[in-house]
Amino acid sequence: MIEFSKINTTCHGQVLQLARDEAIEFLLTDSRKAFVSNRSLFFAIDGVRNDGHEHVQELYDKGIRQFVVEKDVDLTRLPKANVLLVESSIDCLQAIVKTHRKQFDIPIIGITGSNGKTIVKEWLYELLSPVYNCIKNPGSYNSQIGVPLSVWQLDKIHNLGIFEAGISQPQEMDKLQEMIQPTIGIFTNIGTAHSEGFASDKAKVQEKMKLFATSKTIVYCSDYSLIHEALTSVQGEDKDLLGWGYREGSKVLLKLKNEFEIEFSTPFGNYSFTYPFRDLASRENLTHCIVTLLHLDFPPSKIQELISKIRPIEMRLEVKQGSNQCQIVDDSYNNDLGGFQISLDFLDGLGKEKRTVILSDFQQSGLSQVEISDRVINMLLEKGVEKFYGIGLGFEQTKDFFKKQTNLFSQFYLTTDDFINQVDWSSFRDEVILVKGGRVFQFEKIVKRLQKKIHGTVMSIDIERMINNLNFFKSLLDPQVKLMVMVKALAYGSGSNEISSLLQYHKVDYLGVAYTDEGVDLRNNNVRIPIMVMNPVEDGFASLLEFDLEPEVYSLSLLKSLIQFLDGREMGIHLKIDTGMNRLGIVQGEIAAVINLLSTNKNLRVLSIFSHLAGSDDSLHDEFTRKQYDLFSRYASKIEEALSIRPLRHILNSSGILRFPDLQLDMVRLGIGLYGIDPSGQLQDKLSPVVTLKTVISQIKVVEPGESIGYGRKGAVNERMRIATIAIGYADGFSRGFSQGKGFVVIRGRKVPVVGNVCMDMTMVDITRVEDAEEGDEVIIFGDAMPIQSVADRINTIPYEILTNTGERVKRIFLSGGI
Repeated sequence: MIEFSKINTTCHGQVLQLARDEAIEFLLTDSRKAFVSNRSLFFAIDGVRNDGHEHVQELYDKGIRQFVVEKDVDLTRLPKANVLLVESSIDCLQAIVKTHRKQFDIPIIGITGSNGKTIVKEWLYELLSPVYNCIKNPGSYNSQIGVPLSVWQLDKIHNLGIFEAGISQPQEMDKLQEMIQPTIGIFTNIGTAHSEGFASDKAKVQEKMKLFATSKTIVYCSDYSLIHEALTSVQGEDKDLLGWGYREGSKVLLKLKNEFEIEFSTPFGNYSFTYPFRDLASRENLTHCIVTLLHLDFPPSKIQELISKIRPIEMRLEVKQGSNQCQIVDDSYNNDLGGFQISLDFLDGLGKEKRTVILSDFQQSGLSQVEISDRVINMLLEKGVEKFYGIGLGFEQTKDFFKKQTNLFSQFYLTTDDFINQVDWSSFRDEVILVKGGRVFQFEKIVKRLQKKIHGTVMSIDIERMINNLNFFKSLLDPQVKLMVMVKALAYGSGSNEISSLLQYHKVDYLGVAYTDEGVDLRNNNVRIPIMVMNPVEDGFASLLEFDLEPEVYSLSLLKSLIQFLDGREMGIHLKIDTGMNRLGIVQGEIAAVINLLSTNKNLRVLSIFSHLAGSDDSLHDEFTRKQYDLFSRYASKIEEALSIRPLRHILNSSGILRFPDLQLDMVRLGIGLYGIDPSGQLQDKLSPVVTLKTVISQIKVVEPGESIGYGRKGAVNERMRIATIAIGYADGFSRGFSQGKGFVVIRGRKVPVVGNVCMDMTMVDITRVEDAEEGDEVIIFGDAMPIQSVADRINTIPYEILTNTGERVKRIFLSGGI
């Protein structure tokens, strides 16, 4: 560790204040994930959309006492703080970690490439942990900020490090290399990821291979010509290039004996390994691991023993619906302290007040169990966890220490089966439960017991993709423009409470709902940011006031009713102006009367004035869109001048944000775009689809010619047909419009048509040409394999309807970066 007074030597800044010199143990860059300690150092980063300096006071009030800043802060409000002023907080963070890395003379494996980096890292960690005390990036912490936070965890207990490095622009890898300084390099592959930042794939390869400047050995697939040519032409004779491939001339030559067994001809000898996978991507990732283990002198028999236990890694934790109004955060496949911190941060972001953690022992951590328990206690208390269940010999042995250190409710069990057989399952109610355990503990058994029992149709929502979409839209906005996100209609079918908590965590400015009870439900689930109610009714006025909800006022009559109800009490409102949508909105003839009422009822505060574009997604209507904007501007100015106010103005929806950047005004409203759908179709390649709807095959049968399928005998059979009954019907939102061949689903990567009529709870599809389909197989209704736009086109509707029709009985699962 380094003291605060010493970091200026590394960062070359100006010490603005040194209240009390402290050692630095925790590096923080995100105010939402701050670990409060005298030894925490917060780096305030002034980004394009978020400024860390805005949270310095908040963190100081919580107990953080050490800060690196890029601009002046009010020291009079930080009397006990240490503050260092630098030109770049990120550069300072990296410089500190670079110095820290120099203290360790141990093997470090550095991994880069377009795909597979995290899988290779996780598998290597699993394969090497029985022999080494390893340290790795938690999750996908491979960026300019993620790498330093990962390398900072290097400690004297470790004797091997495994770090991945990801880049999106030229000149980024030099900085990552200086912090990682790998002795062994792995170049996984080259593909299209982040290609937009480079002039060519060759330029991208050359940038990525900078990671290996200090590497003595480099493992790569020589079948990738660009990688092979770049490494062999540039790297010096001091490099041991372990290029493997199926082409003659590869240093490690592979030959496929059958779909599971591969022969290796290597400088170390000739071997044969049986793989637990047959898909090409998994084989490629595992081969990188095998060659690395051979280089580290692992006996082939030991390698075979280890890889036979490898299983596909679930790269993302899942949020699932549990019994008794619980939410389950399923992270039951991997466990280490870094990953546990990420999972706790995610738990914190869900917003529920009652928090429970079920945790297994940490294996191969290099720490004593007392040290582990002490760290776990601090992490639990920091995140406001109420109940803790520790499972494993280590926690069982230190339960007395645990109970002495904290009054936190805690119970301990030697095995997972002990927990399952002895715990009071009825005690889990109205809480969010993190289930985090190493694979050997089989915590999936616990998740299964906690989960709500619902049929096999599942809607999965990819949180990482959603946040990427959110950040893409943020990147299009001028820095001062606020963002309202629409979460009406169950957040377009994906689950209002979970999505709203996520958006609150990521600091959006406003949420929009359709009805008052939707807003009340969000308030009851600890959503505290401003909420606009688009369609308030008189019966809900009291709830608007009680739950601090802000109604849209769209007519003179609604305004009069609200004034009468409030009887002088204050409320913030949003004025909706009709400029041509001809749906809800104050019309031109009402504006004078609205002004008169607001001028005499000062208890009503106009928070925003807005309108809605009717055709922003289609260039055919661009002239009309401009006319709407001009009309809105005139009406808004008239109201503002008459009342001497300057509320927020907003008119853009998702397609408007994409197509009319000059009309951003003070705020924009993001809806369907958050879910990766561009109604205009012009920037769809910049967005990632967020939602996947899938079900399972319940039964397979063979139907002979002359028979029929389904109600009304609408499914005529003219030739021998193999059909599958799938567990979804119109009660789940799978429209009857998909009947009789109009709809398609995907099974084992192939599109198959609906046969006969869609039923209430099930549907039949023709799988005659999918010969390997089996009962229990996954069926994709829409997702990456079946784009929602194409699904909507089949029945002449729009993605909005497909999303929002998905029934509430369909289980929602939220996927996020885990590990």
